[in-house]
This record gives sequence, C-alpha cells and structure tokens, in this order.
Amino acid sequence: MNGVPSSERLKINSVLSSEWLKLRSVRSTHHTLGAAAAIVVLGAVWTYYAGTAWDGRDPAGRAAFRAAAPEEGFLPFLQMALGVLGVLAITSEYATGMIRTSLVAVPDRRRLFLAKAGVLAALTLAGGHAILLATYAVSRIIAGGRTMGFNAGPFTADLPALLASGLSVTVLALVGLGTGTITRSTAGGVASVAVLLFVLPGVANLLPEPWGLRVFALFPIALVRQIAGEPVAAQAGAGALPPLVALAVLVGYAVVAVAAGVLSFTRRDA
Repeated sequence: MNGVPSSERLKINSVLSSEWLKLRSVRSTHHTLGAAAAIVVLGAVWTYYAGTAWDGRDPAGRAAFRAAAPEEGFLPFLQMALGVLGVLAITSEYATGMIRTSLVAVPDRRRLFLAKAGVLAALTLAGGHAILLATYAVSRIIAGGRTMGFNAGPFTADLPALLASGLSVTVLALVGLGTGTITRSTAGGVASVAVLLFVLPGVANLLPEPWGLRVFALFPIALVRQIAGEPVAAQAGAGALPPLVALAVLVGYAVVAVAAGVLSFTRRDA
C-alpha cells in the first residue's frame, strides 16, 4: 500500500509536536503575538477618531469623507510583528544553544527545519487572520451607520483582501525564519524583514516611471491589494499584476525564504 509508513508518520508528528511545544512555551512568542494583537486596539482608536471627524462635518463633507481601513493601514505592523516571531523562532535557539539539543533529538536537519516552518506557518496563518478579522469587526461596529469609505461595501467584498492580508503575514513570518537562519542573528533577521517591508518599497518609489510602480508592485506591501484585484496605487496601470500572478509572487517569497533557510541549516554547523 502506498503512502507514508505509520512509523514515519509517528516521527513526523513527534517532530511537529516538539516544535509546537517549543514555539508556544518561549516568552518571545507571547510578546510578539501580543504586539500583533495590539492592532485591534489601534484599529478601534483610529475608527473612533475617524468617526469623530465624520460627525463634525456637514452632509456634503460626510458624503466625500474617506478614511483608510484599519485592517489595511495597520497591516505592515502586523506583518513586522510576526516577521519578528519568525526570526526569533530560530535565533532564540541559536542564542541559548538549544539548537544542539534539537539536532540530537532530530538529526535530520531538513526535517527539523521544515517542521519549524510548518508550525510557524500554521500559527501565523491562524493568528494573523484572527487578528485581522477582529480588527475588521471592531472597526465596523464602532463605525456604525457612518459611511466612511472603508465600510461602504459588504463583508464578502472585503473578504479577498482579508484573506490575502492573512497570507502575507504568514509569508513574512517565513521570510523572518529564513533570514534568521541565514544570519543566525536576531538583529540581522529583524533588519532584513524591515528592509523588505519598509525600505525597499520606498526606494522603488524613487525610480522613474513606469519602473517605480512596476518594481513597487513586486513587494509584499503592494501584493495584497493586487491579489484582491485592487489597484496598487491611485495611478496604477501598467505596473499592476493580475491577481494570480500577484499571489504567485507573494508565495514565491515564502518558498525562496524556506529553501534558503533549509540550505543554510543543512550545510552549516550548529
């Protein structure tokens, strides 16, 4: 009978269980998830502030009022927080020497790293979507009957962007895991995630058009909108990617990061 032998499945499950236990038991996981969850509060404060501004306008001003959706505006902070979690998932083991114990228990380095990546992906995919949905729900409750731009459409219209946003969070976490493995440094890994999220897109915007928009459209911060079929910018046109292409590019970041992490992890001594 084809398939993975039961003994092999048991080994895989044991490695996954061990990695899950390590990830949820370290303090940094709780800290980074707490920081990520803070965007729910920030989104509530922002919506309250926007609602106050809306209340102070006349009917014409209210009709023209447009506020950024909090789940979109604070997404880079969520991506950064869980990108840091990805970095710490590996660098904390190097810092404490726990990585040697892990390798004694699981000599197969490739399997060990992929188990780390799988557990991290599952946690950030669930956690990221939960935080985004909570931010979305709280902001709409506070907005109430005010039409402030971001709450003009139904939930079904916003769902593609929410799903793409949650996926992007997982991708950044895996990028953090990969860069943390390569650098073996928390500072280096965190800096790499920050550069990808904030620095390189800014540099792309300095390029002459149409190259500025074309390059900017390739970064995670811009891919979410394109996956949802939305323009990457007000002047978007030639630089925008079709949704499936944007999805492939976003997933490609995770694939490249994990592949680079596997190569580094398997070829270098602990």
